[in-house]
Amino acid sequence: MEKAVKDSILRIIVIAEKEWIQIRRDARSLILSLILPVMLLLLFGYALNMDVRNIRVGILDQDKSSLSRLVGEKISTTEYLHVVRHFNSFIEIDDAIDRGEILMALVFPPRFERDFKSGRVAKLQLIVDGSDSTSAMVATGYVRSIVFVLNQDAIKSEINRAGLSGIEMPVEVRSRVWYNETLESKNFIVPGLLAIIMAIISALITSLTMSREWERGTMESLIATPLKKQELFAGKMIPYVFIALFDLVITLAVGAFVFDVPIRGSVIELYIAALLFLFGTCGVGILISSATKIQVLSVQAAMMITYLPSLILSGFVFPIKNMPAAIQFITYIIPARYLIAVMKAIALKGIGYSLLWAQIIFLAAFAVVVTAAGLKKISLEISE
Repeated sequence: MEKAVKDSILRIIVIAEKEWIQIRRDARSLILSLILPVMLLLLFGYALNMDVRNIRVGILDQDKSSLSRLVGEKISTTEYLHVVRHFNSFIEIDDAIDRGEILMALVFPPRFERDFKSGRVAKLQLIVDGSDSTSAMVATGYVRSIVFVLNQDAIKSEINRAGLSGIEMPVEVRSRVWYNETLESKNFIVPGLLAIIMAIISALITSLTMSREWERGTMESLIATPLKKQELFAGKMIPYVFIALFDLVITLAVGAFVFDVPIRGSVIELYIAALLFLFGTCGVGILISSATKIQVLSVQAAMMITYLPSLILSGFVFPIKNMPAAIQFITYIIPARYLIAVMKAIALKGIGYSLLWAQIIFLAAFAVVVTAAGLKKISLEISE
């Protein structure tokens, strides 16, 4: 029994060494495995920025009063809104929005200051380009907050003028943000990116393993040996799991030192969760490679199966709660959904496994199911 175990381990090591030699000889695999993850993280990390700042604003001041100039100055002094042009007519506003010169325009109508001082409602028109709905909503919120402060100051001034000094507003909001104090999008984008990149890379690099053997005609030689299906599967997977773990180390370092994303929780727990995920995604690559037997087709299938579902249905870009009920149900079988939740919880919140047991159980189940399917497929090939 002991000799059989030693022989099995030896055969796994031999297959792993053989696969590692193939990786070193194939420059494409090395580039794909070691350089591409960092490139993708840098590219998407800088490109996927959801912070809405420097919104281009235009002003049409038909009142030309001190109050309209005051509001314009308050808007131009924020880091979020930037006044780029003053207009003389609505036609100029329409042309500027069509050309993309501005996202929104503020129109101060005649009698704006006079209505304000007389106690009537001073109406301020806001024209927004709704083709970019997210930026439009955020920009509108910025202007409303500025006007709210202006109204608050005016009310306090009137109260003080009436001799009721020291009157405070009945409700005061004092916000305190946890886990992402600066509200920067990179702090939740980068951990999610790591999960997406690991899903893509691990499946891609393993999708070449079995199909390469079939294309080169060496699969028949492997089948003729005493090699067992689990030994072949393990030997093929081990080198790629170590490569993916190395990629995770590098990308985590880039996230921490380039994007300043904190890691508040246990790195060991993060790696255990990532290891379960990588066992599953590498198994998906081997399963695809065994089914297609053609390298080009394997790569295409791996991209379709991992990239699109992980990007769209994992909650990374689009909130799952906003999806239709049927689509929400499908997201439960997307492993990237659970790894993203684990990585954000550990990196940003410092949460441990005691609160993440459901995600860990699913990742483990995913690895077991994929491994069983891969072994079944290899068994069918060997018996053919």
